[in-house]
Amino acid sequence: MTQAIRKSDTQIHHDVLEELKWDSRVDETEVGVQVDGGVVTLTGTVTSWAKRLAAQEAARRVMGVLDVANDIKVKVPGGLARTDTEIAQAVRRTLEWDVFVPEEQITSTVTDGWVTLEGTVERWSQREDAERAVRNLTGVKIVVNKITVPPAKPVTEDVQKAIEQALERRAEREARRIRVDVRDGTVTLRGPVHSWAERQAVFSAARFTLGVHAVEDHLRMEPV
Repeated sequence: MTQAIRKSDTQIHHDVLEELKWDSRVDETEVGVQVDGGVVTLTGTVTSWAKRLAAQEAARRVMGVLDVANDIKVKVPGGLARTDTEIAQAVRRTLEWDVFVPEEQITSTVTDGWVTLEGTVERWSQREDAERAVRNLTGVKIVVNKITVPPAKPVTEDVQKAIEQALERRAEREARRIRVDVRDGTVTLRGPVHSWAERQAVFSAARFTLGVHAVEDHLRMEPV
């Protein structure tokens, strides 16, 4: 059987730059790219937290990238600056309008553009939906997610079976290669994946399962 050829760092560097150029959310001239052993380091300065995450997502989409170190800084220009009060009000309105977020269970604190989310929700996916809802707001420099998901009292075997069945429904990966361990509502994922999309598919199968209050990602990237 012929073994797949692993991409060189030079090729990965080129492909990440092309992906950044392709992604309309990112100005590739603001982002520096370094590659060492398949690990991509992003540097530079952008005008929003959303752009920082968009650059990170673009790098992770590239085949051959094993990990991404995001050292991009966020500096909001004067014309886009908002007071902490204005940002806090925008956060509240955004949480209220998102149908997937139990906004009455979440509080926020804004300090110099840093948004800290706190509270308690029933599902791990609600915790991530809350962060997703506010990270694109103008003036936000960083989102710190301290929302907790208290452990329900699920039957461990039922949670594990539900996750494994969800994995089997995802054609883009082989469920048998992934090990799923569940303890007190915390899911630990182990095994090889070949792309960031595959990793996200596995992670999503766990986070949307009822009874899960935390997901520990120990999946390892193996280049194709």
